[in-house]
Amino acid sequence: MSFDLNLIEIAEPELLFGYGQSMAHPKDGLLLYGPKESPQAGSKLRIGVVSTVEGLRRYSKCVARLAKPIAPALADNPNHTLFPGFQALFGVEWPAQPATWLEIDAAALANAIRIDDRHQAIHKAVSLYSDAIANHLRDGSESAIDLWMAVVPEEVHKYCRPQSKVEASQKQRSGVLMDKTAATRLLKAPGLFDEDNASAEIYLYELDFHNQLKARLLEHKAAVQVVRDTTLAPEEFVRDNGMPGRGLQDPATLAWNLATTCFFKAGGKPWQLATSRPGVCYVGIVFKKDLSSVEPGNACCGAQMFLDSGDGVVFRGAVGPWLTSTKDDFHLPKEKAKSLMAMVVDAYRKNHGGQAPKELFIHGKTRFSAEEWEGFKETVPHETNVVCVRIRQGAGMKLYRHGTMNIARGVGWVKSQWMAYLWTKGFVPRLQTYAGREVPNPLSIEICRGVADIKQVMADVLALTKLNYNACIFGDGVPVTLRFADAVGEILTAAPRKNELPPLPFRYYI
Repeated sequence: MSFDLNLIEIAEPELLFGYGQSMAHPKDGLLLYGPKESPQAGSKLRIGVVSTVEGLRRYSKCVARLAKPIAPALADNPNHTLFPGFQALFGVEWPAQPATWLEIDAAALANAIRIDDRHQAIHKAVSLYSDAIANHLRDGSESAIDLWMAVVPEEVHKYCRPQSKVEASQKQRSGVLMDKTAATRLLKAPGLFDEDNASAEIYLYELDFHNQLKARLLEHKAAVQVVRDTTLAPEEFVRDNGMPGRGLQDPATLAWNLATTCFFKAGGKPWQLATSRPGVCYVGIVFKKDLSSVEPGNACCGAQMFLDSGDGVVFRGAVGPWLTSTKDDFHLPKEKAKSLMAMVVDAYRKNHGGQAPKELFIHGKTRFSAEEWEGFKETVPHETNVVCVRIRQGAGMKLYRHGTMNIARGVGWVKSQWMAYLWTKGFVPRLQTYAGREVPNPLSIEICRGVADIKQVMADVLALTKLNYNACIFGDGVPVTLRFADAVGEILTAAPRKNELPPLPFRYYI
């Protein structure tokens, strides 16, 4: 029995850096040419720090370390690269002392996270940080802040996550006569007392410090980097046996990743695609069950738009019963699909002098329904070619080759004009290895609505795996349109919304 594999190899997409120069690896490009765009070039980052006294000390210690070269963990190894120092890399100084410091009372924070009611505990802990930033912004301070660094003690990470519990011996009473049962009743039928109704709203917030903090600061347009004490000063957290208190990347790799994401969140652009096609827009559809909704089973729909320049914008769509009878299979009715895509097209026009996109690729994890397709088509201008693409991970297919190495990243199997498999993980010649522990699985790529060249769609997906500004890596396994879908969805639903959010840059969500 013959089995014909129509294999193709897609060239590794290159990235554009300073001086219009291109390279395949972000570290190579930044080292040689610097970032694509740096609004603060030749100046200083304006960082606001929200922390305890100890947190500020550790922050300053870490930034001072990032100002100097950090040797790679392994010399003459293509997987490890010297970190030359933040200013040498980005052309911007990152001062060890922040432009603004907002102090968090360590004792108040420690007491808050130990409140026996987890909703009240996490909400109160987040409030210490979010209220400090919000009040600073409301006061109209003259010192504009590029990025807020929320430095959290390890205890916050330990006690302020969805499944975290406080030891019985350390629990603190909240002093608020409210529990989830009473709150649910008040949320459905508000009582006579505003104070009780306000206390009940606390139970609409997600039990996650990181997501809740970012969600509550969206309306203030405050970009935040949440960082743990152990990330800033790992040498201060060593176990009795001499082993590190937390498994972290080696110092140089950690410096690359932290520096890159902070530069991006502060408004810089480390790189963009060199192979981008003008007039093309990519949209990732996001669905997340909305626990902040009073009605059970409701979900929030959002969209992540990425332009040919690499810029990303997040839109929050409507909340409703979008879950179908199939588990985790969400679909929008026609009118909601129409209004969501209208926001996308309007935002694109504002960024391109009123021009509509030539091509609009909509990425999702499930097939798009006929109603969604009709809604998209009615909104998008007739001159725009709309294509819906279903992308799935773990397609359950393996491809082996002779030798000791896996197949190369960029190999694809075109199964038909509508269906293909693409290996976004695999052997990378520049790294001389495959960064994985098992035979890689491909992405399943299917054009389920509209018409497009499947090979071009594959090339676009491979290129979009290089726009993960949250880490300075050669390439991701998933395109950016879907990589952060779950994370963005969690932040969109981590706090109740009284007012509609305007479209906000992607950096506020990651």
